Amino acid sequence: MALQIPSLLLSAAVVVLMVLSSPGTEGGDSERHFVYQFMGECYFTNGTQRIRYVTRYIYNREEYVRYDSDVGEHRAVTELGRPDAEYWNSQPEILERTRAELDTVCRHNYEGPETHTSLRRLVTDFYPAKIKVRWFRNGQEETVGVSSTQLIRNGDWTFQVLVMLEMTPRRGEVYTCHVEHPSLKSPITVEW
Repeated sequence: MALQIPSLLLSAAVVVLMVLSSPGTEGGDSERHFVYQFMGECYFTNGTQRIRYVTRYIYNREEYVRYDSDVGEHRAVTELGRPDAEYWNSQPEILERTRAELDTVCRHNYEGPETHTSLRRLVTDFYPAKIKVRWFRNGQEETVGVSSTQLIRNGDWTFQVLVMLEMTPRRGEVYTCHVEHPSLKSPITVEW
């Protein structure tokens, strides 16, 4: 997934930089250097069930305009931000695009916690030791992500083995475990 950057940010940054760096804004004692920052913040509650999107516009370490998705519009934090907030709120396409950024920025870039899912098949109490345990996904044998314990002796001439498949669950996929052993008339297949 490519990182999505709000287009309003780029437009606002260019306009503010052009205005602030124009010769008319340079007074005799004003600074020639300044810092303009934009911060976009996504707050997730319960995965993507509840999302709050906040953007902050900052000039020389002072926040002057903020958009909060809970409020639904831009708000001036200082007098410097009043003209921008009023203008952005008066433009339906800007406000609509900013509101949509909750989905295009936050939801699009969300990465949930990394989880590992594995299917496990414990085969016990078999003799002789020769056994074949295989995993299949939608009828195709899986070899990547398969691991197994060594044969474990039970102490009564029988054995056991644990065979695992690390996988990422996807809707509609069918996993099966296929066990072949000389004591069986036909292989045992268990579907997950």
